[in-house]
Formats: sequence, structure tokens, C-alpha cells
Amino acid sequence: MKERAKRNGITLLHTGDGKGKSSSAFGVAFRAAGWGMQVLVIQFIKGKWKTGEQQAAARFDNIEWHALGDGFTWNTKNPAQDQATSREIWSFCQEKIRTHRFDLVILDEINNCCSYGWISGAEIADFIRREKPPWMHLILTGRDAPAELIEVADTVTEMKMVKHAFDRGINAEQGIEF
Repeated sequence: MKERAKRNGITLLHTGDGKGKSSSAFGVAFRAAGWGMQVLVIQFIKGKWKTGEQQAAARFDNIEWHALGDGFTWNTKNPAQDQATSREIWSFCQEKIRTHRFDLVILDEINNCCSYGWISGAEIADFIRREKPPWMHLILTGRDAPAELIEVADTVTEMKMVKHAFDRGINAEQGIEF
């Protein structure tokens, strides 16, 4: 693995209405872990929903995984609680990044929190500019990424939905969606 002093920390942003934003980030997590990097995944929305990727990550000593949040926000009964939870998770993210312990940090679904108005894109972009170590890789995922995050990211990928099995009445399949 390249020494931190010789590494260019890349900020990647995965956005768009298509499938694959989180899946792509998790693929990078396993790639980095395979190279011995210390990986941190923090999920903003998933809550206590069990996923295959979280179970796979548990097999790695160098992946720390936190599935936080109050669940799927489009079903929310308490938007104020969802905002408070997202603010708490964002504080947790900042603390973890400030430890300088991790080579790769994934903030899964953080873009959604911005689009709901729970955390501002400008606040996150400012933190990245001021406090992300220059050797740390960072991945931000979720729909509707704000302009400030698109600007601060080194690589931006927009996933576009062409069609989805859900439109044919096929619900989320284990091993594919979770």
C-alpha cells in the first residue's frame, strides 16, 4: 500500500436516480480493504436493516461499519427527528475523520440528507476543504447531490436509471439490493 505521505486522497461523489451509488462505493471499500487500508463506512439512512455488504464487511478486521439513521426517509413520521438524527450522524462522521485513523471513509446517503435540508452541502464541503487529510480517500453517495459537493469532489459520477425491476413489480432482492 502506498504510504500516506505519497498518496493523493481522492474525493468521489456518486449521485443520480439510478441504482449502484452505494454498491459502487462498497466495491471500493472492499478493494481498499484488500490492500490493507483502514476503511470506515457510515450509512445515514439505512438504520437497522440488515445487508449483505455489512455482513461481508464484518469478516474484515480493517473495515469499521456503522448503519445509522432512522430508516427510509420517504416513509418518515417525524421529519424533525430525522433531521436531528442526521445532524448527530454528521457530528459522528466529523469526529471519526478527525482521528486520522482511516484511509477511506464512505458517507453513504449523505447527499440525501442535503436534499432534504437536514445538513447543508456548503457545511460538508467546507469541512472537506478544511479538515479532510490530503491522503484520505472519501466517497459521498446519494441522490440529488448539492452543487457545493459536486464542486469539492475530485470525481463525480451520476448514475442514470434507464429502467428498474421495481417498475415491473419486483421488490428488492436479497444479494442484489441488500
